[in-house]
Amino acid sequence: MAKKAVFGIAKREEQAIKIADDLRAAGFSENDISVLFPDKKGSKDFAHEHHTKAPEGAATGAGTGAVLGGALGWMVGIGSLAIPGLGAFIAAGPIMAALAGAAGGAAAGGLTGALIGMGIPEYEAKRYEGKMKDGNILLSVHTEDSKHRDRAKKIFKDDGAVDISSTGEASVPREERPHAH
Repeated sequence: MAKKAVFGIAKREEQAIKIADDLRAAGFSENDISVLFPDKKGSKDFAHEHHTKAPEGAATGAGTGAVLGGALGWMVGIGSLAIPGLGAFIAAGPIMAALAGAAGGAAAGGLTGALIGMGIPEYEAKRYEGKMKDGNILLSVHTEDSKHRDRAKKIFKDDGAVDISSTGEASVPREERPHAH
């Protein structure tokens, strides 16, 4: 049986760390958990810039990306890469291999093409790319077991992720779906 993936968007680094840690604590393998986030400061320190008007944001912004990169250091294949049309990102897990392949070869597809290649419907892939442009963090977990996918969706939901979906789900708009007779 082929592995399917559950995807979700985290709006903050602390949230992304909690989701990834909760997935690992629930028994998902670090080989099956992916994360992708914008690399705003350069991969040497995994820093991630916060765009906020709050004064405390300026003080903590430089260090939090290092926390995210450090907190996710247990993940497989963490590294930086450039995505055509989007810029520099930090990626880890199966998504890293998909993006590295897209960046090395058919770069025209960029992030959307890589996500479609991972089984996400084009509409969802484009929506995720838009969220990534806004500085959000994409997480996914791959599993063969539908019960595990349900558990992953619950973790994403409980931890406040948005735009939760999974590969193999019908994401075709209702008006375009075939009617049952």
